[in-house]
Amino acid sequence: MNGEQRETSAGGARVSTDMEELLGIRSFLHQHPELAFKEYDSSDFLRRRLVDHGITVRDLNLASGVFARIEGGSAGPHIALRADIDGLPVREESEYPYHSLNEGYMHACGHDIHMTALLGAAFELQRMRESLSGTIDLIFQPAEEVGKGAQAVMEAGAIEGVQAIAGIHNNPDYLPGQIAVGTEAMMAGCARFAVRLHAEGTHAGYPHKGTGPMEAMATMMLSTQTIVSRNASPFHSAVLSITEVHGGSVWNVVPAEAGFMGTARFFSEEDRVLLRDRLRAQIAGISAGYGISADVEWEDVSNPLVGDGGLSTLIADHVGEYASLQRIQPSMAGEDFSDYARRIPAVFAFIGSNGRPGHHNLHSPKFLGLDECIPTAVRFYTSTARLLLQHLG
Repeated sequence: MNGEQRETSAGGARVSTDMEELLGIRSFLHQHPELAFKEYDSSDFLRRRLVDHGITVRDLNLASGVFARIEGGSAGPHIALRADIDGLPVREESEYPYHSLNEGYMHACGHDIHMTALLGAAFELQRMRESLSGTIDLIFQPAEEVGKGAQAVMEAGAIEGVQAIAGIHNNPDYLPGQIAVGTEAMMAGCARFAVRLHAEGTHAGYPHKGTGPMEAMATMMLSTQTIVSRNASPFHSAVLSITEVHGGSVWNVVPAEAGFMGTARFFSEEDRVLLRDRLRAQIAGISAGYGISADVEWEDVSNPLVGDGGLSTLIADHVGEYASLQRIQPSMAGEDFSDYARRIPAVFAFIGSNGRPGHHNLHSPKFLGLDECIPTAVRFYTSTARLLLQHLG
């Protein structure tokens, strides 16, 4: 694949991608992951690549993230293409030949693939700009992993005047060359919760002289696992997971404080409210039973992601020209692209990135998104941009 000039039809356009350059870009980005709102080197690298290809970079006064614009040869609609750019605090153990050079950080969600694909599409769209009617904004968005990047980008004015937006996420459950896009819900809404217990600490030999929180916390953790199974409809997909536990620091002291954190995932507003309210009720009831107090913090991180029905159908109808269209397998992962979708018409796609038996999932230290998925992702961006301009025009 290295150095090969590949060409295919995408939505009536001839798309050629210099894979040698893109593989070099992907390797560099994979080796230099950065955390949310601190993607300074990644932003600088992306900015320089865009400028090298004659693409206009815009200043939106954000510390990280890159925003660029391609003007067509004639006036027309205004659309945007988005890729997320942040990594995760994960120590890499993957089979990828170019491991992260930033110890303890990794592109464990494949955002290096997304950046590379949007760059590849930008290069191609820039070459064909005279044949385009309209404006294409390129949004390399920071801080998707913490669910705050899309909002920051919108507050900076990045989607002013934009009539439609398209984005992707690589999905290792699909093979390279496969795409899932359509009108069904694609990614779950996401909430973060934290529970802090306040009790009376005491000597471990005299537990009756205190109201230690450890037993109450254990009861709470087990009880919360019935919230979905005994409250949510069995015909709805929902998840409540406890992911972090804190309590005590000395072997012979019953602590006065303890707590745990976790996440809830859902596809409807009804289930979001149900999970939140049942969690609070259970914590309050168990706290009272143990004679302690508790605080519950609930933060809505992202909304369920559903693409615009008309535009998603339009794009899906043309996927067969350059990839294999697949049925959407909804993901319980969250995605703040949903924030854009609540403001303007949006199209989102899963791009197959592995599909091998026994592959590792997103956020795993062993996650591996295959290079072979990059051409398909580039073609999706390029084809979708042209189709949206034509349709909206």
